[in-house]
Amino acid sequence: MMSEWSPVAKVYDPLKAGSIDGTDVEPHDKAVWRAMMARYKPNKGVTGDPDLTLFVAQLNPQTTEDKLQEVFSKFGDIRRVRLVRDIVTGFSKRYAFVEYKEERSVKRAWRDANKLLVDQYELFVDFEQERTLQGWIPRRLGGGQGGKKESGQLRFGGRDRPFRKPINLTSMMPQNRSADRWDSSSVREERQKDQEQDREHGRWREKKHDWDRGNDRGYYKEKRDSKQHRDRSRERDSSRKEDRRHRGSYRDRE
Repeated sequence: MMSEWSPVAKVYDPLKAGSIDGTDVEPHDKAVWRAMMARYKPNKGVTGDPDLTLFVAQLNPQTTEDKLQEVFSKFGDIRRVRLVRDIVTGFSKRYAFVEYKEERSVKRAWRDANKLLVDQYELFVDFEQERTLQGWIPRRLGGGQGGKKESGQLRFGGRDRPFRKPINLTSMMPQNRSADRWDSSSVREERQKDQEQDREHGRWREKKHDWDRGNDRGYYKEKRDSKQHRDRSRERDSSRKEDRRHRGSYRDRE
């Protein structure tokens, strides 16, 4: 229903998350199937208040906990910073969680820290969703809300890519008729406009053709006139040469 539409998902549905407007009825890639079949439960080892926690992604691999503490402490008192690292290598996975002590600090950081440059990398900041959004499925299982365009597995319904508003076809139809019939008068008017445009275009083409044809006639007429002028000039020149020759031969005889 259009009245229930929201740009941000209130309950996570992998099928809707894989749709640009949340109206798909079939998954368009295998990852959506995988997310629909997944039975994910939030990590029980995660502590802290989810309503006071921010998700920070797209970090520089060299960014440390101390750097995050320095940057996000500008927005309020921080209770905990957790930079997620690989359990084997210890390298940063380029995302972290920042827990504040007050709600106003969380909102301020959510508003001002998004797209902030830290170590030459533009951050993405949003509220934590693993424990706050019902039905949440992480990206590694085909869910999430984001993704790269080149991967072809975009997800919608979040801050980065909110849902687009679906097209409401019923609003384009008259209210006093059934939903499966279009107004014949409006269709007739559109057809008449198209026919008038076609006629106008035809008249314009005829005028252009006449104009081009007239220009061609004028061009060839000028060309013929110039050729006649050259011919007459050659005749005059040849007659003058002939007169000079006759006069010269007459003087020689004298």
